[in-house]
Amino acid sequence: MLFVIDFDGTLSVGDTVDAMLERFADDRWEDLETDWLDGKITAIECMKQQLDLVEVDQVTLENFFRGIQLDASFIPFHKYISQFSKVAIVSDGLDHAIDVATRNAAIPAMPIYANKLSFKPNGVSISYPYQNPDCKAGNGVCKCQIAEQLSAGVGGPVVLVGDGKSDYCLAKYADVVFAKGKLITHCEQENIPFRRFQTFAEVLEVVKHWDIAKKRSITASGQLVA
Repeated sequence: MLFVIDFDGTLSVGDTVDAMLERFADDRWEDLETDWLDGKITAIECMKQQLDLVEVDQVTLENFFRGIQLDASFIPFHKYISQFSKVAIVSDGLDHAIDVATRNAAIPAMPIYANKLSFKPNGVSISYPYQNPDCKAGNGVCKCQIAEQLSAGVGGPVVLVGDGKSDYCLAKYADVVFAKGKLITHCEQENIPFRRFQTFAEVLEVVKHWDIAKKRSITASGQLVA
């Protein structure tokens, strides 16, 4: 079994990248965000142009990342599911933000797949080590490709826990989808079965009812069937 965990708006209470842009970039980042949401530019184009607007030094930004509020119920959730499942954070956000925030909150170490944040004098830049040129979604991180690679040889279902546009593609192929935010609307429009959640405590409550030991299959709506 594999749990694919989104970060911004899912493990983190808010969107880390948006909060960073609100704090350290000028208002042009919002126009770029609108263009992305409207499908006028790709996620890669949007993020790169937005980060070019950021003016901040490394010490200040890392202190900001330490202040990112995370879902406190993730720790007991991870403790439970890691007994029988592989778990990875797969995000179209920034690797350094995720690493600093999770370590500061004493989140157990796990694989992190995200866009690479680098520092330059009074600014930042981004690169895309997990980009898939063939991915039609145009995200910096191809969640479908990573999920396929991580689940190879593991067996069992792929479970997505997410909230936004970067999760749309994987939601179509995952065996189980836990959704909130924009992902709920997308799943409803595309007739993708899902379970609503707000915190990882709710996800854990559902998972605890799964009879993992009997190796039953799991439907996309998050129910175990014989």
